[in-house]
Amino acid sequence: MVYRGKDKPVVEIRLTDGQQDAFIPSYSSLDQIQGNVSVAASVDTKVEQVFITFEGGTRTYVEKTATTAPTNDRLNAYHTFVRLVQPMDDAIFPESGIFKAGETYNFPFIFAVPDRLLPSSCTHQTENDTVHQAHLQPPPTLGDPLTAVWGKSLMDDMSPDMAVVSWCIRVRVTSVARTDNKPAYVADDSKKIRVVPAVPEHPPIVTLGGKEDEYRLRKEKCIKKGTFKKRLGTMVMESTQPRSLRLPPPGTDNPASATTSALVNVRFDPAYPGAQPPRLETLVTKLKVATFYATSPMTEIPHRSSDYHFNPSRSLFVESVPLSSRCMASAQWDMHTSPTSPPRRHSAVSTIHNPKIPDPSSSYKEQLPYYSAHLVVPITLPRKENGTGSNKIFVPTFHTCLLSRIYVLDMILSCLTPDPSITIPTMRLKLPIQISAEGSPDASPSISEDEAQAIAQREAEEFTWQPRSLVPPSPEDTEPGATRHIPGPSSPPYTEGTFPGASQAQRSGSMGSPQTESMGERTGNVRAHTSPLPDYSVRQMTRPNVSSPTLQ
Repeated sequence: MVYRGKDKPVVEIRLTDGQQDAFIPSYSSLDQIQGNVSVAASVDTKVEQVFITFEGGTRTYVEKTATTAPTNDRLNAYHTFVRLVQPMDDAIFPESGIFKAGETYNFPFIFAVPDRLLPSSCTHQTENDTVHQAHLQPPPTLGDPLTAVWGKSLMDDMSPDMAVVSWCIRVRVTSVARTDNKPAYVADDSKKIRVVPAVPEHPPIVTLGGKEDEYRLRKEKCIKKGTFKKRLGTMVMESTQPRSLRLPPPGTDNPASATTSALVNVRFDPAYPGAQPPRLETLVTKLKVATFYATSPMTEIPHRSSDYHFNPSRSLFVESVPLSSRCMASAQWDMHTSPTSPPRRHSAVSTIHNPKIPDPSSSYKEQLPYYSAHLVVPITLPRKENGTGSNKIFVPTFHTCLLSRIYVLDMILSCLTPDPSITIPTMRLKLPIQISAEGSPDASPSISEDEAQAIAQREAEEFTWQPRSLVPPSPEDTEPGATRHIPGPSSPPYTEGTFPGASQAQRSGSMGSPQTESMGERTGNVRAHTSPLPDYSVRQMTRPNVSSPTLQ
């Protein structure tokens, strides 16, 4: 029987964890999501199962401009990285399995936001284990304008329509299976929530400093007295990756702005005796927000925008947010007369060690003195206060199989020469910067104190000293070509994935296994559900020719 219109059961999802009145419920890692699902039938309805799941997924698509036909192709991809299923007690269901007309049936649920994904959520090939571990971190909600909120104001999370990360509570009511053994859904509803997981600060990125590198930690520029005049000297601007900008937990009342600071070291090498350094003018800082997305799994941590240009399955969206413009006229130059200077180092070393004085420039003359200055630049994310201010909202830095979000700090320093001309000399640095996030202080720990002590005691017992065995090895171990079998954990079965070279772990449990979905079976008085985790799915769509979205 097919239920349509007013005959369909009415499903309502209500939260009972204190966020039922929130404009958009927001949670962090290990926060508990509690609520109740009510199902009301207008007519007698045969119900087989009621599934309540907590799901998170990534959706991307890339427009491909056709060259031979007046149509545009769109390649879509979707990846469900987590699906948690609420077990159901048979006592809640009527014995006849029929929901009576005019009656309401309530089903409570409770979920915890995971602080880590199962390995089965990322089974494709990666360049190294660092990429794989990054893909196992839960991503924040992104790209949905209805969930990018600050209080009761809709905000802009600077993500394109082509890249979306969504989290929701979903309810599906199934009736008797059809002849093809597929469940017949009589009702389906979902409630969006906003998730901002706790993200710790990671070590600084080691950059190579080549021409193809997206980051620039050191810049040299020849300074002249004016247009068509002789060279005054060479100025060097250098910095390192600053500490991360740390976001407060979601839902915090009157949170402070995320702030950090960057130290900029400037050096001037005169071209001739008596040449004085130019006067520093302004230092402008901007935050470059880059969203990388693809329809095939990413095997690396994206950092070069050139890899995503003119690629049929990859693209990126960049937006620049102005932060500050500060006057540096009061900065003082310090003169150094010592002929000795530290040896030149590779720029990759400078990203870890932040010297007070930059290395000499390529035109440095040891017989001449040189000058140095140090600029401390505060960095604060803009935020909305009392209904005014920026409408931008920021999410932590993250990397998933199909989507990544990174930030670059753009710093532009200008100076004035003795004979200023039409153009003012400027120098530009591009520093990697991370946005991290704090977890909720009220979040329940992933394991209790007793479990943590039991784990520590078991690990201590495993590594206690054991007496050595002086028994000689067996003959089969000493024969040429003999091999020893070292038992290890059994590996789960794998099947071929959607993309070449990708495989999927067939794992059942709360997060399930890829591709298929078993809607559960009854065991005793508790309905045990197996929720598979579908892997990447891609489909080709053709539609009338429209202009592709402009990427900055």
